Amino acid sequence: MKLLEGKTALITGASRGIGRAIAEKFASEGANLILTDLFYDDNAKALVDQLSATGVKVKMYASDASKFDQAQNVVDEAAKEFGQIHILVNNAGITRDTLLMRMTEDQWDLVINVNLKSVFNLTKAVQSLMLKQRYGSIINMSSVVGVSGNAGQANYSASKAGIVGFTKSVARELGSRNIRCNAIAPGFILTEMTDKLPEDVRKEWAEKIPLKRGGTPDEVAKVALFLASDLSSYVSGQVIQVCGAMLT
Repeated sequence: MKLLEGKTALITGASRGIGRAIAEKFASEGANLILTDLFYDDNAKALVDQLSATGVKVKMYASDASKFDQAQNVVDEAAKEFGQIHILVNNAGITRDTLLMRMTEDQWDLVINVNLKSVFNLTKAVQSLMLKQRYGSIINMSSVVGVSGNAGQANYSASKAGIVGFTKSVARELGSRNIRCNAIAPGFILTEMTDKLPEDVRKEWAEKIPLKRGGTPDEVAKVALFLASDLSSYVSGQVIQVCGAMLT
């Protein structure tokens, strides 16, 4: 039996990078998928077609996870379509990196809203379903810089640190109803975003990592699969760093 057979997962920011890798991994393990991203473009449509071909049920919604009403509407519509939502992966996120002295209020607000408020929005929206089911696994995408901080990323680091506190609080609140909540803190992961960095910068980052390389989205997805499945049935309130020992 596949690890997620009979389960339905909602994944935000699902059309690229880590979100896409998680969607692919979950589909390979039998999960039906509710996917969201800001736009339902050709890339998103291709992903839906690809995943549907594996035999699982897939639905993609164009939705802004940072907007409370849009998050609730997605969950309401998905609940009608799928009946239950067993797994939530809060993956939507952006960066607007700059030194604090140059950071605008808009750059601060945008990153906090997309990265942190979206986690509140979706968790709040699925909570009632999971409480009725007396079952759920919530996975929030934090970052190593949410633990360590990083110059030039005060907004991003603050948003990811907030996710850690939120995760631990939700785990305490909902644990009695068999709802688990954990966070993943990736380090330097090779995605479309990092591909835009100069090669010398990527090499410099890799040299700082004990494993001497960047991670892949699939390596993050494997940890998400563990947390989504019953293999982690007694794991809750934890932050798992996927960083090649970059942060220990």
